[in-house]
Amino acid sequence: MSKLQEKKAQKREAIVKAAREAFLNEGFLQTSMDKIAKRAGVTKQTVYRYFDSKEVLFQASILKQREESKFPYLDELDKEDTEAALKAFAVGFINAHLSEPHLAMIRLLVAEGPKAPEMTRAFHAVGPKETKERLRTFLENRFQLQDIDHVVTVLFSTLLSMRMGVLVGLNEKPSEQEIIDYVEKTINLIMKALN
Repeated sequence: MSKLQEKKAQKREAIVKAAREAFLNEGFLQTSMDKIAKRAGVTKQTVYRYFDSKEVLFQASILKQREESKFPYLDELDKEDTEAALKAFAVGFINAHLSEPHLAMIRLLVAEGPKAPEMTRAFHAVGPKETKERLRTFLENRFQLQDIDHVVTVLFSTLLSMRMGVLVGLNEKPSEQEIIDYVEKTINLIMKALN
């Protein structure tokens, strides 16, 4: 990487970091490209050179958050053993969705999504959509199913059910063992239904 490319990458990184901080601290609606530029220490024109809209920048901040999350649960679907792959995917998926950065992002979506559909579109384009497509492909390759989309929806809903109580402050985050036990029961049930 040349010095110029390295400098551009650093500038882009600074803009994404500043945007994520602004979105989470001030909200999507209250965050302007001017505020992001100021936080990143660049001009507004520089922000627009890298990102042509706040929606695209929000999407980049989600991708960066996922990259930093250390929950590569989609990679688990590459395992040969179908049941082991699903269980490892499910544990990683739940842990990722119970992480503080993810919960903060969901709280932002719940609070402002109805007023900022572009934010919701950006989130779904890089979050759930990609995960659902990957899981759908995995299930198509491993099982002969009539209604794969329904199976994906049921599995997603079941795994995400652990998040709701934590999200609204009713429950503490479950322990790793509680997550593993929940996944064990859930995937055993799914495997029985699919075979």
